[in-house]
Amino acid sequence: MSPHAGEAGLTPHTLAFVESPVQLLNVLEWAYLRAPRAEEASGVPGGGLTLVVLSPTDPMTRGQLRRMADLARDEGHTVRWEEARGGPMAPFQTIGGLTRLLRKADRIVMGDPFSRYVQLLLTITKARDLVVVDDGTATMEFVAQLASGERLVRWHRKGGRPGPRDLIFAPVSSAARRRLTPSGRRQVEIFSSMPIETTPEGVTITANAFAWTRATFGPPRITKGADMVGTSLVETGVVDNDRYLEAVATLAKTHGATRYFAHRRESTEKLHRLAVETGLEIVRPDLPLELIARRGPIGRTILSFPSTVVHTLPLALVGTEVRVAVCDIDPAWLTENASPRAQGFLSGVTGTARDVHRLSAVTVA
Repeated sequence: MSPHAGEAGLTPHTLAFVESPVQLLNVLEWAYLRAPRAEEASGVPGGGLTLVVLSPTDPMTRGQLRRMADLARDEGHTVRWEEARGGPMAPFQTIGGLTRLLRKADRIVMGDPFSRYVQLLLTITKARDLVVVDDGTATMEFVAQLASGERLVRWHRKGGRPGPRDLIFAPVSSAARRRLTPSGRRQVEIFSSMPIETTPEGVTITANAFAWTRATFGPPRITKGADMVGTSLVETGVVDNDRYLEAVATLAKTHGATRYFAHRRESTEKLHRLAVETGLEIVRPDLPLELIARRGPIGRTILSFPSTVVHTLPLALVGTEVRVAVCDIDPAWLTENASPRAQGFLSGVTGTARDVHRLSAVTVA
């Protein structure tokens, strides 16, 4: 893949930035919904969408992003792959190379408004139309913070003391937050499958029903057993590793699960231990789980802890017989370093999920 694929098309009507496979999927969903209007406005097939991948370093995420980039090209979009974290000079080279694109874009689509990279890029653009697509459950927190006028802080870090890097970056973060606030000169849209209880003044909310996913893949073949979905709650310091492994083992035994779909951020050491102690087959998906499930085969029951998939999988699998079941997080599983906000946020993720079966927290020693 060329580092600067699509160099010829440098006058996009819409410029999208993604850093994860789920963000890229949701840009495709947004583009699918907006395609007729975007083509009419720009005169360019696909609406002139140029998709910039700010590539992370971990291999699993990069692999999924490359697969998703191929799907984006199949949809007629231009993809520009940036090694945005490829060394000390990479951020400067990336931002310098994108400056002209940013200044010419009419619309910016972004997957993670908490990202320092994205916040920095927002200070350069003059686009009057900003769109935030889902980055999982973090979107719920972003909307709440935007509505209340708070500074932008990821939910699992909220309540902690700002570090030196946070203080240095604070002016950029504040400027980005102002850019993400609608005004007479700027429109802000949030494209989301998450439940949004409070809509910030002036913000347009558009529902993501995973129409592109359902039109492109499936319906899946459904197996008799159960599958489990992994989370990165251990890796983000929210849930204790031993408690998590015990909970997975108990759930798998109770519901007859045979496969465990690993989250892309789960550590190799944890997954190896999980396989040995539970006998589950560890699957490292090469695409976001919504696409994996829609393609099939997939278990008749999908077990999950509070995460994005309890909101997205029922939408992707609508019309099938698959049941999504979510297990609550017991407060005793939280680490001593977990944010004071963690339990309430996770409970909210579960409590607001539609079309899922809710399981009580399993008991672990």
